[in-house]
Amino acid sequence: MALEVVPAHRAAWEDLVQVFGTRGAGQRCWCQRYKLFPRESFGGFPAEERAERMREQAGCEVPGSTETSGLVAYDDGTPVGWAAVEPRPRFHGLVRNQKVPWAGRDEDRADESVWAITCLFVRAGHRRRGVSRELAHAAVAHARERGARAVEAYPMTTTRAIDEELHVGLLEVYLEAGLREVSRPTPRRAVVRLDLRDDGTP
Repeated sequence: MALEVVPAHRAAWEDLVQVFGTRGAGQRCWCQRYKLFPRESFGGFPAEERAERMREQAGCEVPGSTETSGLVAYDDGTPVGWAAVEPRPRFHGLVRNQKVPWAGRDEDRADESVWAITCLFVRAGHRRRGVSRELAHAAVAHARERGARAVEAYPMTTTRAIDEELHVGLLEVYLEAGLREVSRPTPRRAVVRLDLRDDGTP
């Protein structure tokens, strides 16, 4: 399968709607779980508002936009996947989390030069075809091209999980993309990281 992966600001909003679908975990979340501000609760606003926030964050169909919150994968023109990748502080839920990704690490949570990949979501009917692997590689390249000093992710270490957990991706997917495990904050979650040189190459 030959995939094309593009920044979401170059995608149509309808393409993202097709990826996330009309039911299931994607349609409920709209990649907002780690984007909530302090004092906001996930159930505190409807899915429609979560979708509108994602549309704004992704920059879809905004003329001249260069900022985006992620990438969209296409298989022969069909939108099939999404990766959330941005500077780590923009994921407010990560900044507040006390265990993942901070356990055992002394990190500046406000460091914009460290990017995070928080979601690899593949559309139903297109899973188990390598889409998430392509998205992980593309997310690393996207962060590098935009000057990231490092890129991190927080994958599951087991497939014995529900859909709401697997959106963070699997450990093996990130290891294949060049990231290396730096901590294991819980038995089911790892922190993986790729540090980049000043010239932008690993």
